[in-house]
Amino acid sequence: MPRPSRPISRRRFLQGAAAAAVAAVAAALPRGARALTPDAMLQIGHVQHGGNWNPRPTALRRLGWELGRRTSIEPAADAVPVRLDRPGLHRHPMLYLAGAGGLPAFSEPERAALRRHLMYGGFLLVDSADASDGTGFDAAVRRELAQVLPASPLQPVAREHVLHKTFYLLDRQGGRVLVKPWLEAQAVDGRLAVVYSQNDLGGAWARSELGDWEYPCTPGGEAQREAAFRAGVNLAMYALCTDYKDDAVHLPFILRRRS
Repeated sequence: MPRPSRPISRRRFLQGAAAAAVAAVAAALPRGARALTPDAMLQIGHVQHGGNWNPRPTALRRLGWELGRRTSIEPAADAVPVRLDRPGLHRHPMLYLAGAGGLPAFSEPERAALRRHLMYGGFLLVDSADASDGTGFDAAVRRELAQVLPASPLQPVAREHVLHKTFYLLDRQGGRVLVKPWLEAQAVDGRLAVVYSQNDLGGAWARSELGDWEYPCTPGGEAQREAAFRAGVNLAMYALCTDYKDDAVHLPFILRRRS
């Protein structure tokens, strides 16, 4: 009888994710000198589910393009569709769960796999595309997140949290719409394991093959779209490096800049 597999430790998870973070610490090298294999790039895992799991098909590709242009992260060309009940989640330090409309309940194996991934160092960005608040995708995903991490209810991310300064100093929210003026998160041992936006970040990121933005951003226009990209950059940085910038030495300067 085969022996049951042991859950991956957080140390092993982060060691596996370190390859994706190599580019973030190699900013001093000219781009021509980098020779990263696909496994060393940030490859976002796009979670498939029984509902409308891909409402903004071009969004993650555009976010990846912006990450490569603005930062020293080396993103893969495309996100990878993943299933929660199949092996391989540990290959993706950043998962993305989007939807519009109802979200069918996850199975217990799916919840257990996602819980294990998050507890051992994984990061999940949840993005609501339907502008719902208390209904639709919003109600369904809150139900599922409460089942996955019952001891960590969703809470607004404090303005002073390191998430708002991992790359950009963020003082506003972005997205296709502005349902909520804050992000929400579930924490595991002080680390944000899940971050949830009701503002349709993907709708602000989505761009057609012809270069046209697919959706207007209301009410803030292009400044709101730029805020969405800056949030995406900060989220990717946090997924790779968590609280590396939460250094008390720099806090007075950063707070003066933000004020």
